[in-house]
Amino acid sequence: MSNLRTLFLGVSAAALLAGAAFAKSDITVALQLEPPHLDPTSAAAGAIDSVLYSNVFEGLTRFMADGSVVPGLAESWEISADGLSYTFKLRAGVTFHDGTAMDADDVKFSLDRARAEDSTNAQKALYAGITDVMVVDPMNVKLTLAEANGSMLFNLAWGDAVIVAPESIENIKQMPVGTGAFKFVNWVQGDKIELARNDSYWGAAPALETATFKFISDSTAAFAAVMAQDVDVFAGFPAPENLPQFEADPRFQVLVGSSEGETILSTNNKMPPFDNIKVRKALAHAIDRQAIIDGALFGYGTPIGTHFAPHNPDYVDLTAMSAFDPAKSKALLAEAGLPDGFETTLHLPPPSYARRGGEIIAAQLAEVGIKAEIINVEWAQWLETVFRGKTFGLTVISHTEPFDIGIYARPDYYFQYDNPEFQALMTKLNATADPAMRSDMIAQAQTTISQDYVNGYLFQLAFPTVADAKVQGLWENAPTQATDLTGVSWSN
Repeated sequence: MSNLRTLFLGVSAAALLAGAAFAKSDITVALQLEPPHLDPTSAAAGAIDSVLYSNVFEGLTRFMADGSVVPGLAESWEISADGLSYTFKLRAGVTFHDGTAMDADDVKFSLDRARAEDSTNAQKALYAGITDVMVVDPMNVKLTLAEANGSMLFNLAWGDAVIVAPESIENIKQMPVGTGAFKFVNWVQGDKIELARNDSYWGAAPALETATFKFISDSTAAFAAVMAQDVDVFAGFPAPENLPQFEADPRFQVLVGSSEGETILSTNNKMPPFDNIKVRKALAHAIDRQAIIDGALFGYGTPIGTHFAPHNPDYVDLTAMSAFDPAKSKALLAEAGLPDGFETTLHLPPPSYARRGGEIIAAQLAEVGIKAEIINVEWAQWLETVFRGKTFGLTVISHTEPFDIGIYARPDYYFQYDNPEFQALMTKLNATADPAMRSDMIAQAQTTISQDYVNGYLFQLAFPTVADAKVQGLWENAPTQATDLTGVSWSN
């Protein structure tokens, strides 16, 4: 009898342990970049969205894993026949994490703040066409536009348009308060951000109770952390040379998806000598894209010849326009009055694609006489000196925002490209709904910036994720810079 009792207790204990394993509800996700602060509506740092998009903050619409735009805090909407007004019906029973109700007043506050004259919103231009945000009643809000904009629902899905409350705005950079499935708990700067399940969430409750985001910038440390299983997921794994080792290990799964990350050798178009198109063209022909992809990314990346994602049906392959041709590059420099080349700066932010790729690019440029002084900068420094200060010659950066070719229509954007014809084209595109006409204009836009050699177009960034084999529900692709945990769970 005692043996049976012991056996029964042993089986029961094993069942409990199995149940505990099945019920695992915490996760640790590693990212390479730490956010500079936690307000997605007042900075260009995609690292903020990597942690907070959909998890903590939500907008009227939102992106799904396949890049589609679906209802978010707005359950439905009506668009006027002339396309000049959008009336959104808000979901009932939505509350912010501090317990206050989310209503039309909060939507008006958020969108008015985003488009205000003194707004620091990185995508302010996307909302500048909104002339009025009117509270119809607590559950309905009406947007009036200066002209029809076929991209408005798409624009409202960006992290820059999430809904925030005026009561929490003062401390939003350190204590974000949203409506999402997870609440912000703690931020240990330089280490981690902790989230906890929002038990008052309006939608389906997430399987995870807690989530910790760890920030590991060094590629060697990233490999060690995953291999030791100190982290459960590394989204955007920074050391592609290690991926085959993880693929061969049954403890892990490797997802290699596409991203919206057009990686460019961004060029200050107003700084001499880059204000000369011949110099920019020489720059483009000095670059061997495939050598950068192979040397910095171990083959993970797709060459691009313009600022547009190759997986988009409207993509035009223009790589031949800036084919690797050092002799042509030298000839163009001579034509520009720079037969001996010139000196410039190359600012490199922390991601490995930039640091590793930048070293290769600097060597390639040196072969044609362009001496690029490498300046390694942290993310906050990049935002201050390059993005806001425009005090740079060249920089390597991946633009991870979806369908963002419209940034070339902003003369004050950090690379300072000013082409009135392109600006008019994008205005026309925004006002056009016909798919065929839009496709023609998108192709024209890609061709224009490629012919103007605005930037050195390098590659579309692959998005590799290494995760514990039992984690399910992760996004494989990155249609926006996000680590959406709302559908993530553990299998048994």
